[in-house]
Amino acid sequence: MSLERVRDHFNQWNREQDIMEFETSSATVEEAANTIGVIPARIAKTLSFRGEGENAILIVAAGDAKIDNKKFRQSFGMKARMLSPEEVLEQTGHMIGGVCPFGLEKDLDIFLDVSLKRFDTVFPACGSTNSAIELTIDELFQFSFAKEWVDVCKGWEAVENREKEPLDSHVK
Repeated sequence: MSLERVRDHFNQWNREQDIMEFETSSATVEEAANTIGVIPARIAKTLSFRGEGENAILIVAAGDAKIDNKKFRQSFGMKARMLSPEEVLEQTGHMIGGVCPFGLEKDLDIFLDVSLKRFDTVFPACGSTNSAIELTIDELFQFSFAKEWVDVCKGWEAVENREKEPLDSHVK
């Protein structure tokens, strides 16, 4: 079972007990944010793309970020092509809604998007549609065995800038 593989993965750091299981779904960014009680941006979503060879590339990004095709092509030298749900399951061992960079079926290249760096902690899934774990950004990098940080997303910068503006900045 996918969740059990993730528990085994976290066992090497004695963190398996920190995995949260919920009565409600955490399969989408919105559902996870509501279930956990955080803003959607703090959900660390794992996106699966075709790689050069047989194996996929996983990108972990903030919940409010979207892949920027131009940045993806500049970073990876290929078009961003997402996997089908069947391919995601085959490559990661996790079903859509529980995909995470932990306890993977195959040895995949994992990259973390800079959209996550604005938070102290984020909440990636743990292999099921009703689980998550709270990790610091450094822990996410370490525990996912990420290769490197990349800048392949868009849409989150405007939100970040808006969050920094004083509330009364538009009032005259």
